[in-house]
Amino acid sequence: MDLQQADIAKLLYTTQAQYSRYERGERELPLRHLITLADFYGVTADYILGRSNSPSPVCKKCGKKLDKSL
Repeated sequence: MDLQQADIAKLLYTTQAQYSRYERGERELPLRHLITLADFYGVTADYILGRSNSPSPVCKKCGKKLDKSL
């Protein structure tokens, strides 16, 4: 996907300037935007936040990828 900041801003119902501030770390990304982005890209919020290297949920006990439909 070759999306511009303006494209993502539209998805989040915000402005390109505001989205740019999120990317630069000047403003915190609201939780509703984090959820929207995770759903849009089909990844976990932890992946977007840099807390996981796996874009899919993984069982901490067994290490297997979890079904997102659960």
